[in-house]
Amino acid sequence: MKLNVHEAGSGAKTALLVHGAMSDHGTWHAVEDVLTGRGYKVHSIDMRGHGRSPRGEYSDRALGDDLVENLPAGADLAIGHSMGGRALALAADRLRPKRAVYSDPGFPLGTVPAGAFDAMTRMVKESTAESVRQFNPRWSDADIAAELEGFGRFDVEFFRGMELMDQNWAPGAPPVPSLVQLADPSLCVDPASAGRLSDEGYDVVTVAGAGHCVHRDDFGAFMGSVDAWLAERAGV
Repeated sequence: MKLNVHEAGSGAKTALLVHGAMSDHGTWHAVEDVLTGRGYKVHSIDMRGHGRSPRGEYSDRALGDDLVENLPAGADLAIGHSMGGRALALAADRLRPKRAVYSDPGFPLGTVPAGAFDAMTRMVKESTAESVRQFNPRWSDADIAAELEGFGRFDVEFFRGMELMDQNWAPGAPPVPSLVQLADPSLCVDPASAGRLSDEGYDVVTVAGAGHCVHRDDFGAFMGSVDAWLAERAGV
């Protein structure tokens, strides 16, 4: 499926950004600004059912295949948040970025509380700037605006697809150096799952005090975590 891909920057390096459920590429505005300033050309995709991309079948296979079809292989860096992290993990062996970051990824969805999808559906339909700010007091005005814009373009049937996905799915050994960056606490990756990911070869870190949307809840800590890991992995 042909999806909408927002591009920014003209540097020699390439970065891929994959948003989470209910959002679109706009959620990455602050990350995009930093990366383009560092000489990256940034490709931020709208997953199917989100943003300006079309609707369709919502399955693990489709989400992974979409990234392979619409994003360039061999990028210097790829970052996926939440369900975008799940999609990126499903495509990583084919996209083969040099480095991959999974920010509070939607790996084992079975840890999501019962009734959460119904609550999120109501949130998408009923949210205002005031309610988003109340729920996310550390977000910037630009983050709140991006959240509401994402809600307005989101197909709530995506949640029904999530319910049919493998609730216990987790990726195998990473095909490229990979960081799993967790919120505190993580929405999907519990301590046992984090241990298994570490055993598989992922580097796992927790951003203390950050909520599920780490890049919006504590942008400085999000970038600091990613930068520290990239520096550690520079020679790998």
